[in-house]
Amino acid sequence: MYRVSRAYHRLRSLAAIAALALTVGLPDGTAGAERDRIVVVTSDDSLPYQRVVEGFRAYMAERGVHSPLDVHSLHSEPSEARRTLSFARTRTAPLLTVGSSATSEALKMDGDAPVIACMIMNGQDLRGAHNATGVTLEFALETQFEWIKRFVPKSRTIGVLYNPAENRTQIDAAAKVARSLGLRLVAREVATPQELPAALASLAREADVLWGLTDQLVLSPQTGEAILLFSLRNRIPFTGLSESWVKAGALYALDRDYVDIGAQCGEMVLRVMGGTTPGELPPARPRKLTYAVNLRAAKHMKLEIPAGLVDGAERVFR
Repeated sequence: MYRVSRAYHRLRSLAAIAALALTVGLPDGTAGAERDRIVVVTSDDSLPYQRVVEGFRAYMAERGVHSPLDVHSLHSEPSEARRTLSFARTRTAPLLTVGSSATSEALKMDGDAPVIACMIMNGQDLRGAHNATGVTLEFALETQFEWIKRFVPKSRTIGVLYNPAENRTQIDAAAKVARSLGLRLVAREVATPQELPAALASLAREADVLWGLTDQLVLSPQTGEAILLFSLRNRIPFTGLSESWVKAGALYALDRDYVDIGAQCGEMVLRVMGGTTPGELPPARPRKLTYAVNLRAAKHMKLEIPAGLVDGAERVFR
């Protein structure tokens, strides 16, 4: 009897310790609150990421969902963010990631929790993930080329630099879309940064406009100055990737409404919470488009930007 009693108390103690360990291991205080908590992990702390989280929070509140958000950043607290990701992937509740780095980290973790990814570069970021979907940063190729025609209506030949390891499929698709719009795409492969100057020089003789295709090798802080100088020296307008590129000298750049991207992801989270699987929700593009324009660059290139385009810009650099 003594042995049985002793064993019983030992089991109870072990169970209590295990329960305490699980509770302490949660990102927030109590296990009860944790069941309703929505885990959010961002790649960065910069303003676009903050706006996505704000948009998500506001959308959920408007729909009567007041679950607390457990927000962590891979940039400012990498260890805590990864620990949170590891825990969140073991749950059944949706996990919200903001940015490609956070999404990649989440998908590497073991677990089957559905992942809703905001601000990923493109659908390839979710390749092979059976339980994930989200909102990309890409606009449709047709949209991008139609905006080139608005800003540079006389353009017929679009030049582009790309890393074949990252963007060959995208270039093939872009060539077809360009032809359908009466345009010609002249693409130059850049497999290493050292190949950039020669590739740019070859486009100087052919391109009417230089298209900024999202490419981690070709368009980076290290290559940006060379590309913008090429654009200005040769008076070949460059379409940037964001407002910061426009401020630095690109003619214009399409951008997104990041608050609305957060709302789009909120819609997906609610649908998953209602029983829809992420596989039933294909990755979506941003619903709202904004843009910035650089009138100094336009003047240098001797381009007349219609007043309507200037008035409709989110930001104008004069």
